[in-house]
Amino acid sequence: MGTVLPDPAASQALLIGVHTYDRLEDLPAVRENLAGLAKAFTDPDLWGLSPSHCTPLLQPRSAQEILDTLTDVAMRATDTLVVYYAGHGLSDPHSDELHLTLTGSDKERLYTTLPYEWLRRAVLDPRVKARRKVVILDCCYSGRALLGGMGGTDQVADQALIEGTCLLAASAGTRRALSPPGEKFTAFTGELITALDEGIADGPPLLDMDTLYRHLYTTLAAKARPLPQQRNRNTGGRIALAHNRGHVPCPVPVPAPASAPVPVSVPRPSEPGTPNPPDDSPSGVLPGDAAVEGTLPVPPPRPVAPAAGEPRTQPGRTIPAQQSPTPAGRPGLPPAPVVRPGRFGSARVVFGAATAVCVLAVAIPMALSWREDSPGSSDDGSRTGYNAAITGVVNASDAKGGTLKFVSAQDADSWDPQRGYYGFMWNFSRYYTRQLVTHAPQPSGTGAETPELVPDLATSLAKVSDGGRTYTYTLRAGITWEDGSPVTSKDIKYGIERIWAKETITGGPVHLRSVLDPAGTYEGPYKDTAKDKLGLKSIETPNARTIVFKLPLPHSDFEQMLAMPSASPVKAEKDTGARYGLDPFSSGPYRFQSYAPNKSLVLVRNTHWKKSSDTVRAALPDKITVTFTSTSPGVSLLSDVYDLDLTTVGLDGVNRARALATKDLKKYLDNPRTGFVRYAALPQTVKPLDNIHCRKAVIYAADKQQLQTARGGPSVGDIAPNLLPPGLSGADPTYDPYGTLQNGGKPDVAKAERELRACGKPEGFSTTIVVGNGGAADVGSAESLRDSLAKVGIDAEISQLGKEIYESIGTPNVVKDKGYGVILASWAADFSSGQNFLQPLTDGRWITPSGNLNYAGIDDPAINKLFDDAVAQTDRDKAGEIYRQINRKVSEGAYLLPLLYQKSTLWHSPRLTNVYVSGAYGGYDYASLGVGNT
Repeated sequence: MGTVLPDPAASQALLIGVHTYDRLEDLPAVRENLAGLAKAFTDPDLWGLSPSHCTPLLQPRSAQEILDTLTDVAMRATDTLVVYYAGHGLSDPHSDELHLTLTGSDKERLYTTLPYEWLRRAVLDPRVKARRKVVILDCCYSGRALLGGMGGTDQVADQALIEGTCLLAASAGTRRALSPPGEKFTAFTGELITALDEGIADGPPLLDMDTLYRHLYTTLAAKARPLPQQRNRNTGGRIALAHNRGHVPCPVPVPAPASAPVPVSVPRPSEPGTPNPPDDSPSGVLPGDAAVEGTLPVPPPRPVAPAAGEPRTQPGRTIPAQQSPTPAGRPGLPPAPVVRPGRFGSARVVFGAATAVCVLAVAIPMALSWREDSPGSSDDGSRTGYNAAITGVVNASDAKGGTLKFVSAQDADSWDPQRGYYGFMWNFSRYYTRQLVTHAPQPSGTGAETPELVPDLATSLAKVSDGGRTYTYTLRAGITWEDGSPVTSKDIKYGIERIWAKETITGGPVHLRSVLDPAGTYEGPYKDTAKDKLGLKSIETPNARTIVFKLPLPHSDFEQMLAMPSASPVKAEKDTGARYGLDPFSSGPYRFQSYAPNKSLVLVRNTHWKKSSDTVRAALPDKITVTFTSTSPGVSLLSDVYDLDLTTVGLDGVNRARALATKDLKKYLDNPRTGFVRYAALPQTVKPLDNIHCRKAVIYAADKQQLQTARGGPSVGDIAPNLLPPGLSGADPTYDPYGTLQNGGKPDVAKAERELRACGKPEGFSTTIVVGNGGAADVGSAESLRDSLAKVGIDAEISQLGKEIYESIGTPNVVKDKGYGVILASWAADFSSGQNFLQPLTDGRWITPSGNLNYAGIDDPAINKLFDDAVAQTDRDKAGEIYRQINRKVSEGAYLLPLLYQKSTLWHSPRLTNVYVSGAYGGYDYASLGVGNT
C-alpha cells in the first residue's frame, strides 16, 4: 500500500501538553506546541480534521485523566489515531523506562507520573479499531519509548497487529529534548509545525512519517539540536499527516528550441526559500548533501579542544587531552547535505546525499554543466557573464542606497558572534561585528590563492615577539558601538572570554580556547568571582587601545583564529548571555532593527559607525533584509524577487537547469570551489587494506571521472589529484602522485593490477564501501567507485548507513569488526590552514575510541612530529611548506583517496553591484555588495 492521507472524518488526534508544573521547571512553549499542531491538523488545506476530532488536553493532573481521555478519543477513530505528548520526560533509574510527567509530578516520586508503558497499552487496546496509529513524543529521553524499557519488543511499532504504526520521538533515550530560550515552540515540535505549515521543498505530495522524520533529522542536526528517533511497523512510515505545500510536480519533458529555456514546473512563490545543498552541492551537510534537494541543513556543534589532562567530548569527536592543536571541522549530518558555512566557515565531514526528485528535469543540468562559457563574457562587453565574479568584480560601484534582499531556507545556528558556526553566518555577521583582523575584500581569482589577512579594528597586523608567543595590537581611533561609545580593548577581551562560558555560549568554534588556555583553568566571565575581575590571564589590556595576547606556546595560525567572528568584541553591559544572538550589539556599519527567528531579519544603518575607521566594509545598502522560508528559494531568486541566497548552497537541480539553459539567467551564475573535498578513507585496520599495496590498488583503480559524472559533472567539483584543496596553506594543485591529472581522472588498470600482485591478491579481494543512506548523488558515487574497482577484481559491497553512520565510522573498533574498507566522506577547514584541514584526518594523536575523524587510522610518528613543527612556526609561509610535506607523506602512504574539490552554483541578482566570490567565505563577499537600479 502506498502513502495515504487518513480520512479526517474517521480519524482522531489527542494532543497532550504540560507547560506549568508545581515542582518542575515550566515549559511555556508547550502551550504553543498544542495550538500550532491543532491549527495544522485542522487546516483544510493540510489534513482537515474537524476541531471536534482534534482534542487538546492541557495540564493533566493525573494519569487517569490522560488515559480516560485517550480511551474516549481512541474509541471514536476507525482510520487513524494520532497521540501527541509534550512535557518533561523522566527515566526510571532501575528499569530505564520512560515516564511522562503531569502537572503535579515530582522527579523524586515517579509514582506521580504516567509510565509510557500505560499509554502504549491504551493505544494498542484491541478495542481500538483505528487501522493506523501514530505516537509522537516531545520530551526528554523520549527515545526510551523505542527501547521498551528493559525489553526489546515493547514498543508500539513492534506489537501493534494493525495496518501500520509509527512512533516518533524528539530525542534519543539518553538525550534531553530542547526548548530554546526565546523561541515560540520547543525545538522538535517547532520544526514539525513548520514542516506541516510550509511544506518540504521538493518533497512528495503527502507528508508521510518517513518524510517528516528525515526532514526533522536534517533540520535539527543542522542546528546542532537533539536528533529525533523513529520506529515503524508495517506501513507506519507511509502514514501521512498533511498535504505538502512544498511539493514540486515533476515536469513532463517537452522538446524545446535550443535557445528556449528548459521547461520546468515550479511551485507558486508564496514564501520562497531553500534548505540544503543539492545532489551536487559542496556538502553532500547533507553533511554530504541535502536531505531534500535544494535544502541545506546545518551541522551539529563543532568539536571542542580538550583541556590538558582532560579529554573533552563534543558531538563531533573526543580530542586527546595531551593535544593543544586547534580542532577543525566536524562530521556532517546523516542523510542530508551540510551547509558549508563558507569557504573556511565550517569544516565538517559529510556523508548523505540529496534526494533525487524530478529526475527528468534534474538530468538536464548534468549535460549542460559540461558546456561552460568563458568567465566574464557578455554580449554588451560589460563585466558580467558566467563565472565573472570568480575572476573579478562584477558591476563595480560605490553608489549607496537601496535594500539588499537575502532569502534563506535556514536560519543561522546563532547570530551571536561567539556561538555561530555556519559559514554564511560568518560572512553575514561582518555587517554588525568587527575583529582585530579580517580577510581582505578581494576576489578569489582562480580559487587557488590563500585569503589575505588585513587589519580591521587594529591599526596593523600583530606585532609578534617572544618567539611567537606574544601578539600585540593597537586599536584604531574612532571605532564605536551602535550607541556611540568607543570599542575598547576590554570589549575585545570580554567577547573572546565568552567562548569559555561553555554552559551558556554553546555551539561556536573553540580554537582560541585551546591556544590561549590549553590547561582549561579559566571558567569564563559569568563565573569570574575574583574581586579584580581580571579574567583570562593570557589576554592583557594595559589601556583602552592596546591588547596583548600571551600564548603558552607559539601557534602559526593564531591570527587566523582572531579573524573569526568568535574573536568579536562584546560590550559587557549589553551581554544578555544565551539570548545575545537575538539582538547583538553592533560594532559594524549595520545594527539589528528586528529579528523573528526562522521568519525574518532586518538590519539598518548604524549611524555611529564611521567609514574613516573601517577600510574593509563598503556599507552601501541602506537596509538589509533576510527572509527565511522552508521552500526552495531558487524560483524567487530567478524571478528577481530576492538578490541572493544567504546560505551559498547553490541552486537546486530544477532551478540550476533552468538558469544554465537560459542565456539571460546564466550570465549571473558563478561556479566557485567551496573548500570541501570529497574523499575515501582506507582504514588500515581492515584487511587486506593494512597492506599499502592493496590500498594503492584501490587508488589506481578508482575512476574519478566516472564518479564526477555520477555526481553531475564538472560543475559539482574538479577532479582532485591530492587531498589538500587549493586555497589552504601548503596546497599544491599540481602535485599528482597517482597520475590523476595526467590520466584525466581515469583509472590506471595496469598499475592497479601490479599493486594487487604486490600485496598478494592478484585475483583481487572483497571489501565494503560505506556511504550515508541519503540520495542519488552519494549512492551514485559509491556505485561508480564499486564498478571501477570491480574491473580489477576488487569486489566491493555497498553499505548504506542511516543515522548511525557517524557513531559507526567514528568508532575504530566498529570499522574493524564490520570490515568497512572504504569510507566515503567530505571535509573542509574552518580557516585557510593546512593544519586546520589535515590534522583531524591524519594526526595519530587525534584517534579516539569514539567520535574519531581519522578514519584511515593514520598514526605515523613522522607526520605527527611535522604537525608540531608547523604549529610552532612563527612564519606562516614556512608552516605552509611543512603542511605541503605532510600532504605528500599522506599521499605516499596511500591512506586516503581524494576524489573531488567540490563546487557550488550560485546566482546573484542583476541589480547587485560589487559582486565577487570571496576566497575566505566560498561565496559572494557580503560586506562589499551594493544595490543598483533601485
